[in-house]
Amino acid sequence: MADRTAPRCQLRLEWVYGYRGHQCRNNLYYTAGKEVVYFVAGVGVVYNTREHSQKFFLGHNDDIISLAVHPDKTLIATGQVGKDPYICIWDSYRVQTVSVLKDAHTHGVACLAFDSDGQRLASVGLDAKNTVCIWDWKRGKLLATATGHSDRIFDISWDQYQPNRIVSCGVKHIKFWTLCGNALTAKRGIFGKTGDLQTILCLACAKEDITYSGALNGDIYVWKGLNLVRTIQGAHSAGIFSMYACEEGFATGGRDGCIRLWDTEFKPITKIDLRETEQGYKGLSIRSVCWKADRLLAGTQDSEIFEVLVRERDKPMLIMQGHCEGELWALAVHPKKPLAVTGSDDRSVRLWSLADHALIARCNMEEAVRSVSFSPDGSQLALGMKDGSFIVLRVRDMTEVVHIKDRKEVIHEMKFSPDGSYLAVGSNDGPVDIYAVAQRYKKIGECNKSSSFITHIDWSVDSKFLQTNDGAGERLFYKMPSGKHLTSKEEIKGIHWASWTCVMGSEVSGIWPKYTNVTDVNSVDGNYNSSVLVTGDDFGLVKLFRFPCLKKGAKFRKYVGHSAHVTNVRWSHDFQWVLSTGGADHSVFQWRFVPEGLTNGILEASPQAEGGVDSYSEESDSDLSDVPELDSDIEQEAQINYDRQVYKEDLPQLKQQSKEKNHSVPFLKRERAPEDSLKLQFIHGYRGYDCRNNLFYTQAGEVVYHIAAVAVVYNRQQHSQRLYLGHDDDILSLSIHPIKDYVATGQVGRDAAIHIWDTQTLKCLSLLKGQHQRGVCALDFSADGKCLASVGLDDNHAIVFWDWKKGEKLATTRGHKEKIFVVKCNPHHVDRLVTVGMKHIKFWQQTGGGFTSKRGTFGSVGKLETMMSVSYGRMEELVFSGAATGDIYIWKETLLLRTVKAHDGPVFAMHALDKGFVTGGKDGIVALWDDTFERCLKTYAIKRAALSASSKGLLLEDNPSIRAISLGHGHILVGTKNGEILEIDKSGPMTLLVQGHMEGEVWGLAAHPLLPVCATVSDDKTLRIWELSSQHRMLAVRKLKKGGRCCAFSPDGKALAVGLNDGSFLVVNADTVEDMVSFHHRKEMISDIKFSRESGKYLAVASHDNFVDIYNVLTSKRVGICKGASSYITHIDWDSRGKLLQVNSGAKEHLFFEAPRGKRHIIRIAEIEKIEWDTWTCVLGPTCEGIWPMHSDVTVVNAASLTKDRTLLATGDDFGFVKLFAYPVKGQHARFKKYVGHSAQVTNVQWLHNDSVLLTVGGADTALMIWTREFLGIQESKLVDSEESDTDAEEDGGYDSDVAREKAIDYTTKIYAVSIREMEGTKPHQQLKEVSVEERYVPQRLLLPSVPFCICFHSTKISP
Repeated sequence: MADRTAPRCQLRLEWVYGYRGHQCRNNLYYTAGKEVVYFVAGVGVVYNTREHSQKFFLGHNDDIISLAVHPDKTLIATGQVGKDPYICIWDSYRVQTVSVLKDAHTHGVACLAFDSDGQRLASVGLDAKNTVCIWDWKRGKLLATATGHSDRIFDISWDQYQPNRIVSCGVKHIKFWTLCGNALTAKRGIFGKTGDLQTILCLACAKEDITYSGALNGDIYVWKGLNLVRTIQGAHSAGIFSMYACEEGFATGGRDGCIRLWDTEFKPITKIDLRETEQGYKGLSIRSVCWKADRLLAGTQDSEIFEVLVRERDKPMLIMQGHCEGELWALAVHPKKPLAVTGSDDRSVRLWSLADHALIARCNMEEAVRSVSFSPDGSQLALGMKDGSFIVLRVRDMTEVVHIKDRKEVIHEMKFSPDGSYLAVGSNDGPVDIYAVAQRYKKIGECNKSSSFITHIDWSVDSKFLQTNDGAGERLFYKMPSGKHLTSKEEIKGIHWASWTCVMGSEVSGIWPKYTNVTDVNSVDGNYNSSVLVTGDDFGLVKLFRFPCLKKGAKFRKYVGHSAHVTNVRWSHDFQWVLSTGGADHSVFQWRFVPEGLTNGILEASPQAEGGVDSYSEESDSDLSDVPELDSDIEQEAQINYDRQVYKEDLPQLKQQSKEKNHSVPFLKRERAPEDSLKLQFIHGYRGYDCRNNLFYTQAGEVVYHIAAVAVVYNRQQHSQRLYLGHDDDILSLSIHPIKDYVATGQVGRDAAIHIWDTQTLKCLSLLKGQHQRGVCALDFSADGKCLASVGLDDNHAIVFWDWKKGEKLATTRGHKEKIFVVKCNPHHVDRLVTVGMKHIKFWQQTGGGFTSKRGTFGSVGKLETMMSVSYGRMEELVFSGAATGDIYIWKETLLLRTVKAHDGPVFAMHALDKGFVTGGKDGIVALWDDTFERCLKTYAIKRAALSASSKGLLLEDNPSIRAISLGHGHILVGTKNGEILEIDKSGPMTLLVQGHMEGEVWGLAAHPLLPVCATVSDDKTLRIWELSSQHRMLAVRKLKKGGRCCAFSPDGKALAVGLNDGSFLVVNADTVEDMVSFHHRKEMISDIKFSRESGKYLAVASHDNFVDIYNVLTSKRVGICKGASSYITHIDWDSRGKLLQVNSGAKEHLFFEAPRGKRHIIRIAEIEKIEWDTWTCVLGPTCEGIWPMHSDVTVVNAASLTKDRTLLATGDDFGFVKLFAYPVKGQHARFKKYVGHSAQVTNVQWLHNDSVLLTVGGADTALMIWTREFLGIQESKLVDSEESDTDAEEDGGYDSDVAREKAIDYTTKIYAVSIREMEGTKPHQQLKEVSVEERYVPQRLLLPSVPFCICFHSTKISP
């Protein structure tokens, strides 16, 4: 099996040839260290001319187009293009990011300028409004923003003498700005009679309100205040692109190729015409000038940089050159020397020395060059031209040997044969022509089987065969030199290729992502020596793969820098370097190849590992997908998908749509809502299967955790719960404030919200939205408690750093491609974080509005592992992470120091103490350690035998996987994957506090006919029995061979029937849960099961096979089968005589069968109401028509349950709502009260035998919730948990005054009202009795004028 990991060797950027002169200006400066700073493609370059060395800033992900230097001449700001462009401020010594500014501009950042003390930065966008922004760049904060101008702005500058004055100029305008507070206001410059209104290209501010500016016609315009006071005509003979102000005065540079120096009063000092100098040429145009003491820098339109010493101004030095306009495609390396040649659409061919990093020859052609090739001895050079011709030059003196034109279309690829006798030329016409070198390039063969343009060709080692790739993605083989098409697989197999530059073929199929367009990869080159392959693609990436790489989607290392597509990549003749060319950025990058074995140490320490994207591969090494050790739990968790078909945020909109659809239907009067209500009392469950670190002690010693959409504050002494109900979907993460009184919880959602709330009052203090998609999977408060870090479930696992009290985001960044499990704030430095997750650990440093990251360096100490937990210790520089292997990794800064074996299987939980740590693993062991993990002080194994008598339940199994650990109040608090919360006394005994079902949906629920007891059965393959009195605990549990979906007690409560997912069912003893009988008659799952009334003579068993089987309980035989349903059965009910069954099916059928034989009956609607039913759990029928919401399909309502006194019908639906209706529910869309708590669909609801309690279970949220019924007289004043919909005003149909009221309802406020509604934590007896909301206005509803009423109704809802 080929190794599918990323290659171990690496590339390091060593040199960039070129400078971006086109479409940019003012982008070339001296730094304090006398180095030259500029940019090319997506790279900031710091060039030391004395040592001829370069450093690179790689923090951008697209073309850089603007640059400004801080007054200290060390910090640099660069701005880029892109959909969400950002600005980086970086240090030119260490080339590291200091701050990132984002989320203000679109399209690109056209100009940048620091103010005189360097505290603020002005930026101009490329959007339609050319937005001007002012930043406090250190904090990454936007101070002010304003519309810049309706047309392009070319330059912006601060007035050094008036701190809040800014000047900008551009197409036909100049504007003078004043910054006052956060308001930025502009006044236009008045040209008056003094000069023509024209485009101003550059400017500089001087004292006394004077501004000098360079105009398109070559004049200098001088402004005082807003007015043009004089012009200096003919300063240049064409547009002045650049103006630089310094102590000595001003320098200007223009399209006429001249640099002019002026004194501080703008009187001319000298003029230098670069066109006239030795390296000059006609058409030389200057885009950027800089003047420092006796030196000048000039950057030209054609990508050159000149340095001029003022004393020797007639001898400028050309210190950097590159290709200019048009695309750069042609690249070839010399077969024997460290030389490379490139050819471009700028019609030049250039020869570069790789050893000296210099251009050594340039030759101008008549036509654009698209391909080049050296002959095997290096004496001749062939050029393929855009017009279909090719030229052969002698390398020695660049003289022409031949010029042949046999084709009309561009020649994109050509290669000499290894023996030097032939030249193969591939054109866009489709054929490859073969020419004989010795016969003055006479054409002797043609390969013409391609249906499309030729993209790549390679020769065999013996020069007898040729392989080609074309635009249609075909790979063809030919015999040489005749060009005969070769099809025999055997013959092809035996060919050895001299070079490998083809992108198609089994040897390189791994370079293609799994689903991709075949034209993404433009170029490859194989290095047979090191078995490594380099590729260049349309996304600006250079990648290293193992070679050969056979399987699609192979792992790689990737390198950024090119902003546009990478058109060509080649290894140098001795494999020391890789060269890559950028198409539109027309730059040449030279990368040093670092073979395996050398990579440890040198590279990681090199300063370039910075720059937002670490230039050493992001995807690659994190992705060793084939490593077998990946723990099954982690694998499963990484694949959990939190997408919802319908997010809670969408419900109001759905309602609105269905209203609009149905508005023509005449409405009957809607049923009133019931008078009684529910209060959520207790929840069995804790979310451990896919969450961690979500269990803490509060300041008061209560326990806080979450299940479903509810955060629970559990009192250990009273075994009672107080609930925070602000969320409307699954909570996935929970973190506690350092002072332990506030908690942050993050949920699932399209725009996932984070709530920070008080554990005492249960009031929401802050709601953070607008930054995360899908969900929030990790949270952590900073050590000072002022900030909060959160991680989202979007594709890039965005990390956001909040000032939570203000609700303001301070910084954001893309986290990692793979799932992040934990984020931790550094207790010693507020601006640092660490994240761990699938195959990575990253150390983050806040930089303004962004973060930069460094990956952990594993070196030879340990291997790259998935990390499940992380903690900071007491020592400032140390970080401890728990790996999937059971090891603790100990880090200093970003380097791995050592590893310690701590657990068998993943270390899911870690908690730092004052002196040491406590860890928990998949092995079910809790371990206490000293503060450096030198010694393990004590271990506790979680076992049934250790449970104390005061436990509120039973352990499902010994050594359950531990997902959360926290310490306090002399105890260790532990949460397990099986949904149990235990408290361990330091001396050993353990108390189980709360538990619930594990992962898998819970559907089965049955209430005991006589006692406060219920049974549940779930896809987690367990049957559980719960006590519902004040004890609230699990009495019994047993594992089943299969998951189950339904259960029922016999009328005497002694037997319990359980229907399983494989079509079988059992009857067990209700006390001991041991088997009595079992049957297996069906293939599909059993969906409902019920005993008949009185003696429980019959048992009806409904299945997804569309049948209901009837068994005689006493004889244990099947006595009847009910046939006739056209879809799966969903619900069944007996009548009180045990003679009739009503059945609901998935096709919305409501059927009746006679017991015991199962004969079908048709019963009229009027009769149905007269029948006395033993239970009513059906969701169809004339008496429950009104329970279906408007925006529903068949399966929305999953369950219903009617009280014994037949007054209240409770339902559970797919949106997680529990609803109460007054029974019977006739007519459509009855009013109701609805309650939130379950996050997923509510799968079952059941009233207890005495109707005092409603039990509900949630499907995917696994929670069993216990609601107490509050009768009309004794209701608590505010029904907070009924989510503002006691009578659900929005759902009113279209009759009488309600129509008007409906139109006035503002849905957006409504959604907010739900989120920020007040939470109530007062004890019932201390509350003032207040008329409940629906009593307050239901009776008078029809008397009130409609619209004003709506408003008062609203104010009662929202006011906190």
